[in-house]
This record gives sequence, C-alpha cells and structure tokens, in this order.
Amino acid sequence: MKPVKITDTTFRDAHQSLIATRLRTEDMLRIAPLMDKVGFHSMEVWGGATFDAAMRFLNEDPWERLRLLKQNLPNTPLQMLLRGQNVVGYRHYPDDVVEKFIVLARANGIDIFRIFDALNDTRNMAWAMKVAKREGAHVQAAICYTISPVHTLEKYVELAKELVDLGADSICIKDMAGLLSPYAAYELVGRLKEAVPVPIQVHTHYTSGMGTATLLKAIEAGADVVDTAISTMALGPSQPPCETLVAMLKGTPRDPGLDLELLSKIAEYFGGIRAKYQAYEAPITVDINVLTYQIPGGMLSNLVAQLKEQKALHLLPKVLEEVPRVREELGYPPLVTPTSQIVGTQAVLNVLLGERYKVIPREVKDYVKGLYGRPPGPIDPKVKKLAIGDEEPIDCRPADLLMPALEKARQEIGELARSEEDVVSYALYPQVAKPFLERRAKGVNFKEEIAAAIAACIVANRKPKVPQIPAYAVPAAQPFISPWKLAARPAGGWVRW
Repeated sequence: MKPVKITDTTFRDAHQSLIATRLRTEDMLRIAPLMDKVGFHSMEVWGGATFDAAMRFLNEDPWERLRLLKQNLPNTPLQMLLRGQNVVGYRHYPDDVVEKFIVLARANGIDIFRIFDALNDTRNMAWAMKVAKREGAHVQAAICYTISPVHTLEKYVELAKELVDLGADSICIKDMAGLLSPYAAYELVGRLKEAVPVPIQVHTHYTSGMGTATLLKAIEAGADVVDTAISTMALGPSQPPCETLVAMLKGTPRDPGLDLELLSKIAEYFGGIRAKYQAYEAPITVDINVLTYQIPGGMLSNLVAQLKEQKALHLLPKVLEEVPRVREELGYPPLVTPTSQIVGTQAVLNVLLGERYKVIPREVKDYVKGLYGRPPGPIDPKVKKLAIGDEEPIDCRPADLLMPALEKARQEIGELARSEEDVVSYALYPQVAKPFLERRAKGVNFKEEIAAAIAACIVANRKPKVPQIPAYAVPAAQPFISPWKLAARPAGGWVRW
C-alpha cells in the first residue's frame, strides 16, 4: 500500500483559473478549519497572480492573508507558486528582492515553495531554490511541460536531474495548459521515477478534458503527489476534481484515504460562495483546441480582452493560428507567465496590423536579447534581426545585470511602509502597492464600490440574492456577514464585508 497524496489548489490556482483570482480572504477563512481536517498533503494558498490581485482588485494585504491562513490551517502544510527570479511578478528582480521575499514568505507561513521558470532555465531558479533551502522550507522545483520539437522526454529527464543537483526536495511536472495526455504522463512519470531519487508531483489543468485521466495514469506510474481542486471549484481551466479521483482510487493500493463526506461538505460551501463571483467566471469549460494552439485558459481570456478593446474580436481565429507561428519563431517557449503574454501580444499585433512584426513590443525585444533567460530552441534569424538588429543576446544569468533594489524601495515608499513586508510589496509592484498603502493609511476601503452596490439595489428595487452558506462552514469566531449587509461606524463611514 502506497497511498497517493493530494495537494489542494482551491485557494490559489483554482480560483485564479476560474474567477480571475477574485476569491476573498474572508471566504477562505470560513471554510479553512474544515479543509484543515481533510488531511491534504499540502494546500496551495499563495503566489502566482494572487499576490498583486489581492492589492489591485480586493484591497487586501497578501501578507495578512497568508498569516490568517496559517492560523486557520495549523495542521496542513502551506504551499506557494514562485516564478523563480520573477518572484510573483512579470519580470526579473534583483537577488536582494528575491531573497527578502522568500525569507518573509517562509516566516509568515509558507512551508513548500514550488519554484519554476517560464523557459525552464535553471539559472533563473537556482538563487530562489538556495534561499528557500537555507530557510528550512521544502523546495519543489517545477518543470514547465509543453510540446515541441525541442521538448523531448530526454530533455525533461536531464532537467529533473539538474534540479535535484541544485537541491530540489521534489520535482513537479507543471502542465499549465492541460497538454499532458494520460499515456504521456505515464511515460514521463515513469522515467522521472527511475532517474531521480525524490518524490514526483503532477500538476495539470482540465482545459483539454484529459485532467482526471492524466492524473490516474500518472498515479499508476508511481506519482507521489497530485494536484486537485474541490469539485465545485474544479474542471474547465482549473484542476481535476478531488472527490472524483478519491472515489476512483478507493480500495486500491493508491487509495489516498480522504473522507468523501467531508469533501462533499466543503464542495457544498464553494458551490454557494461561488455565486458571489459570477461576474468573473471564466467562459471556458473544455476546449480541445488547446492541444492545437497550446494556449492556457488565462492566456486565451487575455487575448479575447485585447481584441475586444480594439473592436476586433472577429480576428480571434487568425490570432489563434498566429500564436503557434510566433512561438516557433521565438524558440518554442512554454506558454506560461510571462512568456504567454509575450507571445500572445506579438501575435495580436501581427494580426491587427496586417504585417508580421511591424511593431515589436519591448518585452519581445528583451526576450530576444536573452533578458528573460535562455530560449529552449533557436530564435528565427529574421525575427532576431527585426527585434534587435545586429546586437547579440546576453549569455549570462539575466539577474546578474540587475542592481540591488531593496534599499531604494525602502527609501521611496518611506513611512507608508509599516513593515518589511510592505517594502517588498512595493519593490515588486510599485504602481500597485503604493496606492494600496495610501488607501490603507487613509482608511479608505472601496467606499465607491459599496455605494455603487447600494445604488444598484435601490434602482432594482429589490434585495440582491446572497448565497446561503452552510452553518457548519462558519466558525463561531467569524460569524457570516452578508456581502450586502453594511454597518455604520460610530465615527461615520462604512464597514466593508
């Protein structure tokens, strides 16, 4: 008997993929004590887009979210997704910023760091891995899975060996677009289990419809841990449903032994709470075209948004055809943040302007220069010439060219920063963190948004529908307050839900 372990993604990747990263901390805290009883291997609760989305859209402090989740999930290891030298941003940051972020993330509650690089360039992962290891965390190095002439089984095995040599405690196959087929998963996991002496974890998305079958075959091949989401926050561009996999494995040697009745109660909670976020729902259920265009769900929604802004949504089919061409010309980068944005934007421009590479964004030029890392394959010489002329790409680690930035950030943000965490937030996202910290200093809490909600109710002349939250899911210390129930402060103003 070797039960497979399960990592839950509901608090991070699931809602990032389904409802544009809008799940509020309060809606996590209500159900966290129940999820803590499940016995998950870990819960992915932080990183990715959740860091800036908390400040940008929710007026929440991501560090405070982490601390609160740690308090309410005392028995479950907390995991985050770290973009290597990009940390939780879209560009490379100096080593001092990367180090400080990891030190603080560890101190505030992260137990497992899943570290990846969009180009699978280990030079962009090594420093983050070293710091996380030094801080006593579990270092999980992730391999971005994609399909191309230069991404072979042998290359993935070589990459896994290199990551173990750099100190990885486990290896994750990160299938961000749902491209990993069941039998490819069986073969890849089998080869990795033979090649490296550390646990293998598998992460996939349900975009192509293969997710559950892929995890099942990966488990048959010996995968130690797999990622799933609670069923009412699963499927589509999210992860495969947890309960389905648990039921399929029941009574087998790989039975994870999780309580289906408990999982069902958690699913009931999210089924109700999700109604609050209907405006952000991803329109994607299953799209087999992802196997042709290799476009993750988040990237597809971004392409649609770009075309809508230009009143050119009718050109989407041509853009989808252009993306693979641009990707090939740029050396087959895996389509994951930030390379998905780089390739997607260039494809949109090529189609909109009617002339390929007539306009080349700075990010594409920086990519060709090597400022994001080493491309997996050779860049088309014609595209290289158009992008950077006769200039030669760098051959060093991109972060070696960056000056330390933490002290500068500390001086710039000044008294708005109440902690080292605030300084790091500003260093990573100055244009997002500064307005957030200013709002916090003034006590502003999205009053305009609340007023708009009240006005909408008055116009409609009816009370808005509020999802019914099961009583068992609401800890006594945190009574449920309706999203529309507002209370006046003694000194005036409004208390936001």
